[in-house]
Amino acid sequence: MLSVQLSGETKLLLVVGDPIEQVLSPTALTALLAQRGKNILVVPFHVPASEFRKSMGACEGVRNVPGVLVTIPHKRAALGLCADVTERARFAGSVNVMRKEARGWFGDNTDGCGYMDGIARLGFTVEGKSALLVGCGGAGSAIAFEILRRGAARLALHDVDAGRRDALIERLSAAFPGRVYEGSEDPTGYDFVANATPMGMDPADPLPVIVENLTASQFVACAVTKPAVPPLIEAARQRGCATMTGAGMFQAQAEILIDFLLAQGSANA
Repeated sequence: MLSVQLSGETKLLLVVGDPIEQVLSPTALTALLAQRGKNILVVPFHVPASEFRKSMGACEGVRNVPGVLVTIPHKRAALGLCADVTERARFAGSVNVMRKEARGWFGDNTDGCGYMDGIARLGFTVEGKSALLVGCGGAGSAIAFEILRRGAARLALHDVDAGRRDALIERLSAAFPGRVYEGSEDPTGYDFVANATPMGMDPADPLPVIVENLTASQFVACAVTKPAVPPLIEAARQRGCATMTGAGMFQAQAEILIDFLLAQGSANA
């Protein structure tokens, strides 16, 4: 139950994406903000890629819109709108949250820490282990960085866009030499298997990995929030794997998003 009392003093935080039906933030973040005594409503904005810059330009002049949450497919484009970003957003080449400051939009990317904090809450750690990550877009880049930052011994990357995969491998190898490799759809031999693509939102989507090769000893995670149990996670559970859904990722980063939007905590995380 939302406890925001709509008035002329109500502020709006926008969730911008295409599609937008899958996002969990309007209800969850509005409730968290209300718990902090904030009269702020989080609302979904369905904006196609062709209208993104125009829509964000309009928001710049709206005084009661202090920030924006960014989801697919706008995370990379949002980086170009920011006057400044955090170190992790700069490395990922994308942002998933922006707040207004005197100098313009200030952006961050909390996808990596949210994904890995969610997994840690379930008792799994990547330190010293091998990982396969499918998806090298905005979220995937942030997650890949965080997997390595948290001590994974080896990370293999797979993406249908080979150029995007290779570019991320090159950037990660500069920061984490000898630990990043080209992967494939085959999850055989990895301790941790992670999906950072939208595959699974549409029932017609192919599975991101060859699920027949999953074993019970592996931890499998997926960033998809709708359906609540994505096909990859359903298949992994059938094979005895420990798992995390997209909801686990979102719940782990919800407070981080709020702290950033309210300009609390470290701006350079």
